[in-house]
Amino acid sequence: MAKARLTDIQIRAWIKAGEHFEGRADGNGLYLCFPEKYGAPFWRYRYRMAGKQRTMHIGSYSDLSLSKARATVKELAARVALGHDVAGEKQARKAAALARIEEEKNALRVSELAAEYYERQILPRWKHPDILRRRINKDINPQIGSLKVEDVKPRHIDAMLQRIIDRGAPTVANDVLRWTKRIFDYAIKRHALETNPAAAFELSDAGGAEKSRDRWLTRDELIRFFQAMRTAKGFSRENELTMKLILCLCCRKMELCAAQWDEFDLDSAVWRLPAERAKNGDAIDIPLPPPAVAWLRELHSISGGSRWVLPARKMQQRMIPHIQESTLPVALAKVRREMPGVPGFTVHDFRRTARTHLAALGVDPVVAERCLNHRIKGVEGIYNRHQYFNERRHALELWSDLLVALEQGDEYNVTPITKAIAK
Repeated sequence: MAKARLTDIQIRAWIKAGEHFEGRADGNGLYLCFPEKYGAPFWRYRYRMAGKQRTMHIGSYSDLSLSKARATVKELAARVALGHDVAGEKQARKAAALARIEEEKNALRVSELAAEYYERQILPRWKHPDILRRRINKDINPQIGSLKVEDVKPRHIDAMLQRIIDRGAPTVANDVLRWTKRIFDYAIKRHALETNPAAAFELSDAGGAEKSRDRWLTRDELIRFFQAMRTAKGFSRENELTMKLILCLCCRKMELCAAQWDEFDLDSAVWRLPAERAKNGDAIDIPLPPPAVAWLRELHSISGGSRWVLPARKMQQRMIPHIQESTLPVALAKVRREMPGVPGFTVHDFRRTARTHLAALGVDPVVAERCLNHRIKGVEGIYNRHQYFNERRHALELWSDLLVALEQGDEYNVTPITKAIAK
């Protein structure tokens, strides 16, 4: 007499009664198991392979009904008849899946590689590491940061560069290409890669050859600039004072953004810029004309006791305690919207603006170059160690007087500085 097969009514009754058992056969190697301490029964398939008993778990009763369990066993039995060890294959698939999970967990991502490169190669050596950090966060990580380093292909690099070009930033595309090459070269040195996916790309594949900028602001444009700063929405007084100081003192934006109050002697009207913060590595005493002293005193009252001239404004930026270099272009964009018809310009163009107007004011070229903390070129620069401090003070006073007059809308006549000094 054939042994009775299981029924769903029986199984549900056993579950309801809490009746536990090691295994009850349905036939063809299918067993229902409900051991002690188990909250629900499950299916097992038993078969023989090369004379040995083999068992595999095929699912719980809640997920696999009796009819589906029978259909599954029928498929497995067919594979066993063909010589397949279905339990061994399942274990192999599980092991492979776990290996893949472990590989994914331990894989080096581009974002992690870039962070390591930044921390080991840039932070200890660069005066202005924020430049690369901004490129990583804004341009590299959003495009390829989640990829494993070995999965990055030239097509990913090309797509990243094209997105930057499409937003009208060819110079940034060039910078990103340079940094991406260096980051992947670092991965090769670290034995994380064998080839650099960005190696074949040249500047012509990114933003193209860069041309030296020649943009500077005329007197009329400076007048409109001062007016726009007063009317631009969301443009703070702190931003206005910062722009005026960069213009007036001919300094680089990061030199002011990262400045501390102990560098300034406002009573003596001197800013002692240390060598480690100057782009060219040359310390310089910058004379402060009266308007600059007044603007700095106002900033001091705004800074709220911070040791930084321009302290960070948002809690999320406390890792860098002063405002970032990238803050100023964002602020300037608000002003430029108030200047329709005026060609675009950047914060860095302020230095060219100052240099051009210093020349128009009759300032000696050597003195004007030293106002920008440029080294004197050639043999003259090797032997002439004079700092031209007094000459620079006269030059910057003349330049600041012009800026104040333009802001007030007054007429301003050029007085050659040689005559002013002679008086």
